[in-house]
Amino acid sequence: DLHLSLRRQRQMCIRDRVSVRAGLPALQPAARRHRPRLVSESIRPSVVVMGVSAAGKSTVSRLLAERLGMDFLDADDLHPASNRAKMSSGTPLTDEDRLPWLDRVGEELALRSASGAVIACSALRRVYRDRIRARVPGAVFVHLHGSDSLLAERAAGRTDHFMPPSLLRSQIDTLEAVSYTHLTLPTKA
Repeated sequence: DLHLSLRRQRQMCIRDRVSVRAGLPALQPAARRHRPRLVSESIRPSVVVMGVSAAGKSTVSRLLAERLGMDFLDADDLHPASNRAKMSSGTPLTDEDRLPWLDRVGEELALRSASGAVIACSALRRVYRDRIRARVPGAVFVHLHGSDSLLAERAAGRTDHFMPPSLLRSQIDTLEAVSYTHLTLPTKA
């Protein structure tokens, strides 16, 4: 539930099976919260909050960035006009469309590597995540997920987004298992 505090969501995920090594007190596994940090506070992570459309990436990213005192970016803002037009017309992007955009996502994170940043980005396939990691090797990926019906309901309820709900199925079908995730947050109604 996005109305839960981030702390409550982190506690739920940590309890469920998550090993977080971001070095930030609130993201530490429960057993390590009051012991020395895994990574110095001076290291600011590059966090990619990922998932399909309507999973809550922008909302969670914005809240996380605010909580950590880091920049918030939305990868949707980095799409070229041609990608936005294609998606607005109901046509899914191809890898050829996505790769230059993913390079830009990685570049924007790399520019902020000293101060850290949180970006909302679909990063649906492993090759896309690897493309971002090529520019930001220490990037931490946080995968938001929810049931197909919940995501469809959320997508249908959005009125201010260029991506139509009809493209949700193509994103769900494109999503590849996340093997490098440090934190997985379930999205609930």
